[in-house]
Amino acid sequence: MRIIQEKLINRKVISSIAKFLDDDEVIVLHGARQVGKTSIIKILISSVLKSKITESNIVYFDLEDFNLVELCDKGVEKVIDYLTGINCDFSKKIYLFIDEIQYLKNPSSFLKLFYDRYKTKVKIIATGSSSFGIKSKFKNSLVGRTLNFEIFTLDFEEFLWFKEKKIRLGTKLPDILHNELRDLYTEYALMGSYPAIVLEKSIEKKEFKLKQIINTYIKKDIRDLADIRNINKFNILLKLLASQSGNLLNILELSNTLGIARQTIEDYLFIMENTYIIKMIYPFYKNIRSELTKMPKVYLEDSGIANILANKTFSRVISGSLFENSVYMNLRRNSPVENIYFWRTNKGQEVDFILDRSKLIPAEVKICFRDKLIKNALYFSNKYNTKDVICITLNKNKNSKYRNVKQLYPWEIYNILQ
Repeated sequence: MRIIQEKLINRKVISSIAKFLDDDEVIVLHGARQVGKTSIIKILISSVLKSKITESNIVYFDLEDFNLVELCDKGVEKVIDYLTGINCDFSKKIYLFIDEIQYLKNPSSFLKLFYDRYKTKVKIIATGSSSFGIKSKFKNSLVGRTLNFEIFTLDFEEFLWFKEKKIRLGTKLPDILHNELRDLYTEYALMGSYPAIVLEKSIEKKEFKLKQIINTYIKKDIRDLADIRNINKFNILLKLLASQSGNLLNILELSNTLGIARQTIEDYLFIMENTYIIKMIYPFYKNIRSELTKMPKVYLEDSGIANILANKTFSRVISGSLFENSVYMNLRRNSPVENIYFWRTNKGQEVDFILDRSKLIPAEVKICFRDKLIKNALYFSNKYNTKDVICITLNKNKNSKYRNVKQLYPWEIYNILQ
């Protein structure tokens, strides 16, 4: 099946993926529905075409098409016969793009055989709409045969690209641009960063489309991939987590509140995390006796979904928790999640994020900067002798007495993440 070329908007991850297009390993793109995996495939196809690969050697399978699922389930050799039948030239590299590979009965075996038999002849780039759905079918036989990329909704810089705003982040900007960015970031935090939602101009249609994404996730992915029996309680838990975004995750408390067994709560959380709906981050500590808990904090991977689930409609005012969730989204998309922590002591002292890069950076997230709100970050800085303390805020305070605290707008975090 050939794919029609069209004008598409770039994504940051594409440059990372493109580096491996000439390697033998199977490339697998993991991510939730509607995050732009198919668009990324189209851009990659365009990139390959521009490199003067014969068009007949670039093939796209959309496994929403039952006939193509049936073809692949018949085995690798049947697919090779198909490629031969549509005049692919096996004397040159063939690029086979497979969208929604989780629909195959045994994608692991299919990819293993393709790699082992035809890795020098056929390069496979595959996507899956759910990490959970793929991982439950992938076996250890694929170790060393795949290169995996996680695809998320847009970070704020990509959001600006989709809005056709030519503002160079990471540079010194005048106040007039910061004021424009504040309005744009508020939209980003309130309505989220699914590409189709960002491109939609009508707020009413944004809300309708985002609710469709949620309903598709609940009704299709969860029912089909996770075999959840009590979908109502799963749904209630998801809404509760959305309303508590950025809070400590107390599984025992959730179990008692919802009347669900602790193990069931843990199973539901595993499914939500592996279908890119929530993410748990864990506490930083050097002394477990004084620095609290193994309990993680939970965030939703999209603040628009968090907003809809918690409020049933788009809130028009950005709350502290929603702002913090949006900051998490940008950190997550630009830094390995294993390098993002929070900190909390048994005395209740807490810092929103600890960024473990070449050095530790305590980061507070406050809509409005006030000196009293960053005392815990300063305490952490003294305790661990960190050079930098940052506060990510929408409203800076020029009169702060703490000159060693960097006040950053959320779009300025790219300065420290580069």
